[in-house]
Amino acid sequence: MQAPGTENRLGAGVTVDIQYACRRSGLPDAQRIRKWARTALGRGRPHGELTVRIVNEKESAELNRHWRHRSGATNVLSFPAKATGVVPEPLGDIVICAPVVRREAREQGKAPEAHWAHMVIHGTLHLLGFDHEKAKDARTMESFEIRLLEKLGFANPYS
Repeated sequence: MQAPGTENRLGAGVTVDIQYACRRSGLPDAQRIRKWARTALGRGRPHGELTVRIVNEKESAELNRHWRHRSGATNVLSFPAKATGVVPEPLGDIVICAPVVRREAREQGKAPEAHWAHMVIHGTLHLLGFDHEKAKDARTMESFEIRLLEKLGFANPYS
């Protein structure tokens, strides 16, 4: 049940479970991750459940190989849940590889927190049905990411 007065907050009715499956040193705290995910969910999803799992390279590589048939660890994977008819409806799972995100932020000259926020938003948008396989879809998804990140005080990750 929502606390009184939270009905109008972005994504306030969505439960966001955070799992740390690697060392937590230098990682964003659960409160920030929830804020980023709920910002991406916006007002369009009043209730639901979402899990964000932070993993090491081994787990990311295993998931990437099993589900995408690609080798190596990747920054973020999204696993949409199938409709169950259960309320709150599960939205899905996001898996973020901490070492890959840390390395990308350093290589791209981005603030680590900004890159983490981007990966959470990117993964959440995938759960909402956004994709970037086609150029037009990529532009749409990227424009949403840019606006959401700006709302949170972060710069355009694509500039």
